[in-house]
Amino acid sequence: MNPQQIAISKEIKALDITSDKFENKTFIPVKYTCDGENINPPLSIKNIPHETKSLVLIIDDNDAPIRPWVNWIVWNIKPSKKIKENSVPGIEGWNDFGNQNYGGPCPHSGIHKYLFKVYALDEILDLNPAATKTELEKAMNPYIIAFGEIAGLYERAL
Repeated sequence: MNPQQIAISKEIKALDITSDKFENKTFIPVKYTCDGENINPPLSIKNIPHETKSLVLIIDDNDAPIRPWVNWIVWNIKPSKKIKENSVPGIEGWNDFGNQNYGGPCPHSGIHKYLFKVYALDEILDLNPAATKTELEKAMNPYIIAFGEIAGLYERAL
């Protein structure tokens, strides 16, 4: 889900998402992938609106063959300027690896682009911890007040 898919009647502010481990549209260090420690990289979040009650983080692979591959979904993250490395900042839902945790980049072939998307919500979600990305997006849609993303690339050395 991107800002164009969000109800047009609401103005969505821009979050500035960065990482001190990789820059936008550059390669993600192996440490944060299935070939390394498979831990989440740190993220910095700027321009969080003062009315934010929670953050949502969705990481997915838009270059997966059939549909975007969900690597991690986390919601009810306390509004903070940082998501720490190797952390569980909120409630984790199901990813496409069949787990409720971070699953790092792990493409079968070629260079894939991974989107680290952060949403600021003016609500705390009452959502089943076994939720999927689709269920999370449906639940959060009415409450999105800001959005930002950073893209990282990864290619396995097979």
